[in-house]
Amino acid sequence: MSPLVGQINDGNWLAEDEAQSLLAEVYYQRAVYAYMTMLPALNVIGMRDGSQETFGEGYNVLPIWKDRMDSRAWVPTPNADVIYSMTYLDLKETGPLVVKAPPNVIGMFTDFFQRTITDVGAIGPDRARGGLYLLLPPGYEGHVPSSYMAFESSTYNVFLFFRTIMGQGDGEPDPAPAVETAEQTRIYPLWAEEKNIPAMEFPNASGQRLDMMYPTDMEYWTKLKEFVDYEPVEAITPELRGVLASIGIIKGQPFEPNDWQREALGKAVVDAPKMILASAQLGREDGRSKYYEDRQWERAWAAGTAEWMQESYLDLGARSRFFQYAYSSAPAMVMRTTGAGSKYPFTIRDADGDLLEGGQTYKLHLPADIPAALFWAVTAYNVTDGTMPETDQLLPSTNGYYDIPKNDDGSIDLYFGPEQPEGVEDAAFIKTVPGRNFVAVLRLYGAEDAFYDQTWKPDDLVKVEP
Repeated sequence: MSPLVGQINDGNWLAEDEAQSLLAEVYYQRAVYAYMTMLPALNVIGMRDGSQETFGEGYNVLPIWKDRMDSRAWVPTPNADVIYSMTYLDLKETGPLVVKAPPNVIGMFTDFFQRTITDVGAIGPDRARGGLYLLLPPGYEGHVPSSYMAFESSTYNVFLFFRTIMGQGDGEPDPAPAVETAEQTRIYPLWAEEKNIPAMEFPNASGQRLDMMYPTDMEYWTKLKEFVDYEPVEAITPELRGVLASIGIIKGQPFEPNDWQREALGKAVVDAPKMILASAQLGREDGRSKYYEDRQWERAWAAGTAEWMQESYLDLGARSRFFQYAYSSAPAMVMRTTGAGSKYPFTIRDADGDLLEGGQTYKLHLPADIPAALFWAVTAYNVTDGTMPETDQLLPSTNGYYDIPKNDDGSIDLYFGPEQPEGVEDAAFIKTVPGRNFVAVLRLYGAEDAFYDQTWKPDDLVKVEP
């Protein structure tokens, strides 16, 4: 007999209960895969829904975290050290949209799979001068005026993400200049009559309790179905549409899972994020994510591109982990641009190789002349979803705008832990939660050659007695 006849039940059909069990297992596995591959979309959908529920919707509504973003905002790896402006545009509703970007923005437009439409700022086509961007809906066939920087999105939904740099205050950062810059943003439909264009609204998003996270229950699937129905078929590749179809999510058709399918979907939405977390915890066998041979610092893109491409494959593992705890991957974050763009070394382990734990006190030594032309910052995050650990220190972060005491050689020492060590300045201390692991992230805005050449390297976190 042929090999497969011999392997499978002597060439006969399976027992009914075995067939049902295997079918359920395939459905569950497809649901896990769908969760991981659709996470970039659900990530930004959660952000949109949380924002619009609080601040309202509309292309002229641009929430700005005017007093910085703190731990009361549940967002994946928010940056407390720049001023955020974020909104969500719907090109199906408005048609082509014009966005007047201010000068010196660090930003991007992405589609709702968080594929970069274009960088904005020093790495974008405006080269930090600002200018008029024109966002076109998928398949747009109308007139495109030549006077705009025009880009077509692959989804109707578009994410606008601008960061503006704070000024130097009296021993601490001053948000006012960054807010003033952000409020120069203007958004309006290309074909709108001027008398009908509403004024921009810039609600202050700071200081509010905001849940902008993606769903962790069956709502994950119902929101995914709404997204699939709303967006063009071409926004998702045929293979991934096939995966979604195998769990009952097909554009324009009812999504009505039966009892055992709902059980499998519920199990997948619990297990898949743990699988992603396990991959991050155990690390890559190829070591591609490590920045250095002799330290623990890692690179979220694992030496790939902003699109998660390695030389010969799409790095699904790195992509799913990134969108579990972060958002917005753009070329400016990955390219080796001197004095522009940004770099984000992070570590989950200390110098001994142990996982960082919030009940332990650590010292982070940063050598002199930190190679960041714009500014640098260090922040602590929860490992599971990139939210900030919430303590009485609402900003678990520090940055180069503060008067942090320097050592004789110009280096600085920062501390993480549950209690502030004696003699350590407030600006040199980041508070953590006992019994909870954390990620430490070093941000370098305008990274310089000493970082790329590795003539400057951050030390590992070292355990110390409080």
